[in-house]
Amino acid sequence: MPTATSTDVQELQPRVAVLPVGSFEQHGTYLPLITDTAIACVIAQEIAAAYPVHLLPPITVSCSHEHAAFPGTVSISARTLYTVIDDIRASLARSGIHKLVIVNGHGGNYVLSNVVQEANVDGPAVSLFPLGPDWDRAREYGGLESDRNADMHAGEIETSILLHAAPELVREGYDESDHDSRQRPFLLVQGMAEYTQSGVIGFPSLATAEKGKAVLESLRSSFSAHFEVLCLS
Repeated sequence: MPTATSTDVQELQPRVAVLPVGSFEQHGTYLPLITDTAIACVIAQEIAAAYPVHLLPPITVSCSHEHAAFPGTVSISARTLYTVIDDIRASLARSGIHKLVIVNGHGGNYVLSNVVQEANVDGPAVSLFPLGPDWDRAREYGGLESDRNADMHAGEIETSILLHAAPELVREGYDESDHDSRQRPFLLVQGMAEYTQSGVIGFPSLATAEKGKAVLESLRSSFSAHFEVLCLS
């Protein structure tokens, strides 16, 4: 959670706010339900340490409907998530901050692309981070062995990030939990349970803290382009 005071924000006078969006959904037996929120927060904290931004607390429940068959998962509707972000943007604007970066930790939050698409009709105002190319660069820089399609959920990249940034959240068993399900043609129709009994799709056995550190370094660097496109307009 951010610890800045009102005075800190007044002195910084940020033009850009950063909003982590996570989820509350299953991540196998070894990662917690808060995994996506934790990762979004870690990425947002990396950004806030390197750029003059207003770091916001996370949205912790989002659109995890494809995980509904697994105990503990909680979702809100896409329209609710859209409305919450819209309200946050309006509140920020009243305080003089008109630019927002949404740091998305959950791939199922498809509505966030529409939020960004609509917000930028009159000029750059909202950016979604990380995008696919940002993740691909981070995987390459970190020396990850899996690719983004095969390593979809609770796999090498998510486990690596938490092994580096929050190892206390990673339980035993990740090194024996690989599950390969590259073809998922009806994921949004049938849900995750059709393609994995464990809740894992990916290769957590390949995860290391060193890879997680490198992934975050790459993402921090990639963010500069998002910051520039918002601040130079």
